[in-house]
Amino acid sequence: MNKSLQKITVYEPDNSLKQGYLSIFIEIYNEINKNGWLIYQLFKRDFLALYKQTFIGIFWSLLLPIVSIGVFVALNNSGIFNAGIIDVPYPLYAVIGLTFWQIFSIGLVACSNSLVNAGSMIVKINFSKKSLVIASIGQPILSFSVQMLIVAFLFLFYGITPSSTILFLPLFLLPVLLLTIGLGFIFSLINGIMRDIGNMLSMVVTFLMLLTPVLYAKPAHGLLAGISRYNPLYYLISIPRDLFLTGKVTELNGYIISCIFSVFIFFICIVVFHLTETRVAERV
Repeated sequence: MNKSLQKITVYEPDNSLKQGYLSIFIEIYNEINKNGWLIYQLFKRDFLALYKQTFIGIFWSLLLPIVSIGVFVALNNSGIFNAGIIDVPYPLYAVIGLTFWQIFSIGLVACSNSLVNAGSMIVKINFSKKSLVIASIGQPILSFSVQMLIVAFLFLFYGITPSSTILFLPLFLLPVLLLTIGLGFIFSLINGIMRDIGNMLSMVVTFLMLLTPVLYAKPAHGLLAGISRYNPLYYLISIPRDLFLTGKVTELNGYIISCIFSVFIFFICIVVFHLTETRVAERV
C-alpha cells in the first residue's frame, strides 16, 4: 500500500546565530555597503536640521570649544584649576584633547538618540536601522574637521611645528570612532526602551570627561591616576595628542590594549544590534 508523503514545514523564530558568526559579519557588511547612499542622505538631513536657521551655522563647532577652553585657561591662570605640568602651551594642549574627546562625547549622544529621533520613520519604513546610528557619527567627524582649524591656528600662533605623525590622523581617529559607534549601537537600543538614558547620557559624558585627563595632565598619584590607568579613553585621547605635539609615546602598551578593546566592543555591539534590530519598531 502506497503511503502519501507529506512535506512538513517547521517555522522557527529568527535565530541568526545558527548561521555562524562569519555569515553574520558578511551579512552586516553587505547591508552597510548596500545602504551607503541612505547613510549619506541621513547624515545630510541631520546636518541641515542641526544648523538650520542659525546665524553662524557650522561655526558653532568653533565657538563652543573656544569658549570652553577659554574658561579652563582662565581657571588655570587664576589657580582655581590645576592643569598639572605641561610642556606645551596649555591652550594648544587643551584644544587638541577636547577636539578628540568631542568625537566620543558628541558621537555617543548622537548615536544613542538616533533611533528615538527617527521613531516615526522606523515604524513606517522597513530599512536597515544601522544606517541611522552610523549616519549620526558624521556630526562629530565634521565638527572635528572644523575644530582642526583652531589647532592649526594655535600651532602657527605659538610657532610650534607639529610632529610628522599628524599625517596618520585617520589611524588615530579609528579606535575612538569604533568605540563610539559600538557603544552607540547598544545605547540606542536601551534608549529606545528607557528614554531616561538619553537624558542622563550627556551628564554622564561630562562627568566622565572630568575623570579623564583631557584638559589636564595625568596625575602621578592619587585616585585620578588609578582611574586613568584603567580608562581606555585616556589612552585613545592622550596618545594621539602626544604624537601630535612631540611625536613620542610613553604608554604604548596601554594604547594598544585600548585599541583592541575598542575593536572588540565594536564587533560585539554591532552583532547584538544586528540580531535585535528587527524588533526595534516594536519598542521605539
